Amino acid sequence: MKINKWTLGLAAVGLVSLASVARAEEAKTVPLLTALSATTISGYVDVSAVWNPGSGNANPAPYSFNAGKQDGFNVDLVDIALSKPLEEGQWSSGYKLELMAGPDAPGISPDAAGNAAAIRQAYVNLRAPVGNGLDFQIGRFDNILGYEATDSYKNPNWTRSYGYTLEPTEHTGVLGSYKFSDMVSATVGVANTVTTGGLNARNASGGNPAVFGGKSTIESKKSILSLVTLTAPESWGWVAGSALYGGVDYGSGNGAVLVNAGVPIAKTVDKTHVYVGLTMKTPLKDLTVGASYDSVNNSDSFGALPGNPAAYAMAVAGYASYKITDKASVHTRIEYAHASVYPGVLSGTRLNGGQIKALALTGTFQYDLWQNVISRLEVRWDHAGQGRGFQYYGGTAAGVPARLNEVTVAANIVYKF
Repeated sequence: MKINKWTLGLAAVGLVSLASVARAEEAKTVPLLTALSATTISGYVDVSAVWNPGSGNANPAPYSFNAGKQDGFNVDLVDIALSKPLEEGQWSSGYKLELMAGPDAPGISPDAAGNAAAIRQAYVNLRAPVGNGLDFQIGRFDNILGYEATDSYKNPNWTRSYGYTLEPTEHTGVLGSYKFSDMVSATVGVANTVTTGGLNARNASGGNPAVFGGKSTIESKKSILSLVTLTAPESWGWVAGSALYGGVDYGSGNGAVLVNAGVPIAKTVDKTHVYVGLTMKTPLKDLTVGASYDSVNNSDSFGALPGNPAAYAMAVAGYASYKITDKASVHTRIEYAHASVYPGVLSGTRLNGGQIKALALTGTFQYDLWQNVISRLEVRWDHAGQGRGFQYYGGTAAGVPARLNEVTVAANIVYKF
């Protein structure tokens, strides 16, 4: 009897016995690995080194994944994914399971060391033969809004924008996508919450206000996700491939504890996220520009209770990328962010009645010398937009910033497989 290498490998780790394989061979049964033949494995390892000139890093700029990386070497993320893509057929199915570990893993409560390690995505893909094909994702999936992705190597810059900081990162629910034409496509979905929480987090209200996890859910309350994409066709000349995006997420957060006269009150907070993005080709074939607008607003205003100012934040950004050679490129981003007291978002020192204003300029040089490796050198400048006397950054004690500016010099290496 001839046994293939796959079977020998499974036998070596105890997943099958050679005796059972022999019986299966004799019965001429279909190999069990048939269902795995279309599955692919991919992932990456993301590491960095960061230097912030000046003394004191107790109050780093409040954009995503910045805290804790100052003046040292970092393992940012380890990502691994198993997936089976949809096939071109009448009825097609697939799946994706993506696991993430490291301080840049979003959406999951961190452990005692500050690291998050959990399921980032786990969904079933289904395609129905409706018109051009109606696709569904059912389970846990990435947020559909935003110019930037959680995977830093997919972004023009390594550090995240303030716009990304405002957005949710994953949802648990159902998404439907349909391509009306080469120019118009849309994605609409329903999720448990609009705010990213644990894998199966629910909206919450009532219950014991002193215990965050003790609130009951509202069965009928879910969140709406939406995105429309307009893409310039090939017939439009140099602008072909440019895209305009617009989307709105609306629904409940996963609960909050507000304070009224010193008494904690559990409450579900409704939120509205608005996103508009543009990626534009130019007459210079190696130059691409872009822009984004993000805002988030609490519909159930924190201002309804004394001592809880209304929660609102917005960010705008402009991007430019130029491909120098097949291996080398440069990328710039300029951005402005403005936020009132917004828990967990842009959560630096609150000044001038709870307002925070920030300017940031980022420049990135990317040179892909090794196969499967992205290597980047980046310089970023963050500035406290309210001027002298309203420092946001630096200092040696949390809540006592000492500088108007934060400068970050970073080297980033990502290996993709």
